[in-house]
Amino acid sequence: MLASRLVAPTRRIALTPAIAQRSFYNSALRLQEKKPVSGPSATPVTPPSPVLKTEAVTKTATTPVATGSAGTPPPPPPPSPKKKWGFWKTTWRITYGSVFATLIYAGWSIYETRHPRENQSPPDPTKKTLVILGSGWGSVSLLKTINTSNYNVVVVSPRNFFLFTPLLPSCTTGTIEHRSIMEPIRGIIRNKESDVTYYEAEATKIDYENRVVTIRDHSTEDSKDERQLKFDYLVVGVGAMNSTFGIPGVQDHACFLKEIPDAQKIRKKIMDCIESASFKNLDDADRKRLLHTVVVGGGPTGVEFAAELQDFFEEDLKKWIPGIAKDFKVTLVEALPNVLPSFSKQLIDYTERQFKAEKISVLTKTMVKKVTEDTIIAEATRPDGSKETLEMPYGLLVWATGNTVRPVIRDLMANLEAQKNSRRGLLVNEYLVVEGTEGVWALGDCTATKYAPTAQVAAQQGSYLGGLFNQLARAEDLEQEVRALEAKASQTAEGSAERKSILSEIESRSRRLRRSKSLLPFEYSHQGSLAYVGSDKAVADLTLWAEGNFASGGRLTYMFWRSAYLSMCFSMRNKILVLTDWVKVKVFGRDVSRE
Repeated sequence: MLASRLVAPTRRIALTPAIAQRSFYNSALRLQEKKPVSGPSATPVTPPSPVLKTEAVTKTATTPVATGSAGTPPPPPPPSPKKKWGFWKTTWRITYGSVFATLIYAGWSIYETRHPRENQSPPDPTKKTLVILGSGWGSVSLLKTINTSNYNVVVVSPRNFFLFTPLLPSCTTGTIEHRSIMEPIRGIIRNKESDVTYYEAEATKIDYENRVVTIRDHSTEDSKDERQLKFDYLVVGVGAMNSTFGIPGVQDHACFLKEIPDAQKIRKKIMDCIESASFKNLDDADRKRLLHTVVVGGGPTGVEFAAELQDFFEEDLKKWIPGIAKDFKVTLVEALPNVLPSFSKQLIDYTERQFKAEKISVLTKTMVKKVTEDTIIAEATRPDGSKETLEMPYGLLVWATGNTVRPVIRDLMANLEAQKNSRRGLLVNEYLVVEGTEGVWALGDCTATKYAPTAQVAAQQGSYLGGLFNQLARAEDLEQEVRALEAKASQTAEGSAERKSILSEIESRSRRLRRSKSLLPFEYSHQGSLAYVGSDKAVADLTLWAEGNFASGGRLTYMFWRSAYLSMCFSMRNKILVLTDWVKVKVFGRDVSRE
């Protein structure tokens, strides 16, 4: 019992990590304070790890590992987290960069449009004069391609702007404002290398023998002021007029669709017919007649106008003037067996089905025979081959078919022996030189070639001629250089090093001259055809390879149709204005006012 009193009771110590850590560091400090053993055999003393003996340990202490020279290496770093959303980040960066580059390009293009060249060289009387007649697709493509510093270029056209004709049907219903598809000629020529002279005039006569063009002032309608222009080279790109095929009444009662005034006239006529049909106590027959629009011509222009007009009715007119809904009607008349004859059979069938769904009547194998003030008399061919006479009352007649030569072209053809057998236009060779002439070229709708009279053909012809004129100018410069070198060589000593150098240079220039004189003929490359068929749908017949086409129709094709036409617009200004017009129509709808 006494022994039990002399023995101290055992205390139970709970060892925590904090206590263990402090004990370890205290032991290490005490060992460092002791003097190390001196001598060559002295070795560093590693402090022993503290061991704390206890009868009961509630937790195991975790001691830090020393990282000194005598310690163990540090633990490996934790693995880096895996990258997430890498694809979307890359896509976003590409999109961001593309938008940024587009904005820079658009800004620079707008700056160039607003700031024309100020250092254009004036006309040089020693250079040859090139006169270009017209401001259409062919003439403007030529102006874009040619280096005007090689010639004294003169442009003559009664229209002082370039018109993007593929979108002209959209102007008739207000989908696009007409100024959005116009590009001033002066904006084009002011950005060329040297000064280009422009006259707002109409060519009335081409005197090939004297190489003179007679032009009449077109700045006012009643102007009769005429001038004469001498030319060394002449490019005729005056286009064509609407052909009525000699059908009585067409010229007096039909609306055509070739120029801006035509689209404005159609727009006013549409609203006039609708407002007249809404007049009080109007007879039902007259009401139906006024609301009936007949489109003659099943090509792309006629098809697109019919589709645009039906869209105008379905999306806007029917909402604001619901009283006309049951009587509004659009009829498309085509003399051939089907519409869009230049497209594939698959797309022709698709277009006709689409028109049927949109309630647009299509009359094929139907020829107009006579037009009066309010009636069209036509002859239709039945499936069995028999003929049937049709009478169609109408309020608006749009004539979108046929071309014929202008009076100035007819006069030139009459004065050239090689052109007297031509009826459709000027005959040209593979270099677009007018048959029976020298130094006179023609392009576009005023020519009679194996190609269709389309904007695509005229644009490629203009680009070809621009390159041809640049090549001719290089050849003339090389000829002058060769003559100058030959004269210099004749004055140097025979067999001298200088003479050998000159002769070598003459040989080099002569080879380049032969290449410049080897002109390639014009070859048309068909890129395809596009047409809008209504209800935000379009058809595309594209040439993707040498022996086949890609045919497509629908809403995705409609997006392609829009993007293709937007990219084809002449300037950044046109692109922005057209895109803005499309957005305005989607947001606010088309305007239903008359003007």
